[in-house]
Amino acid sequence: MSLADGVKAAVLLFVAAIAQVSIFSQLHVFGAVPDFLLVSLVALSLLRGSVAGAAGGFFAGLLVDTASLGTLGLTSLVLTLAGYWIGRYGETTGRDRAHAPFLSIGVVTVLYELGLLVVHFVLGESAPAGAVVRSIGPAIVLNLILTAPVYAVVRRLLRPAEREELSAEVQLLG
Repeated sequence: MSLADGVKAAVLLFVAAIAQVSIFSQLHVFGAVPDFLLVSLVALSLLRGSVAGAAGGFFAGLLVDTASLGTLGLTSLVLTLAGYWIGRYGETTGRDRAHAPFLSIGVVTVLYELGLLVVHFVLGESAPAGAVVRSIGPAIVLNLILTAPVYAVVRRLLRPAEREELSAEVQLLG
């Protein structure tokens, strides 16, 4: 990723993190909150790969943890894992598929919510497991509604990597 793309990605995730904490966290629809930051991170990870996804997830999670005065590193850990694995999916099979952003959002929304629940449990903090399980369905629907416009904006902002770069990322042996 070039320096200009890195700066664009950092600004994109900064704006998404601030919007998530200040605007989207206040929207409760059917008991769920749309996760604009997660959708933005998935779009970035699909277009730029696992390293950019993991670094972006850590950066965005640290911003959210700092802005919300939550447990420092909790959101960073889960978003780093989400960015890495969606980036790997994009590098190996999903980059050119039209359904990749929607499939990624559906899967990562469930894993993100359950991951946060597990990390809260491991840290000994109270976490409402019943409320999380009840809100997963509406959260998936809300995030899927955000997917098309956010992916289109991120794709326009960060043009897809060229084919020569892609062949250097993943080399099949055989």
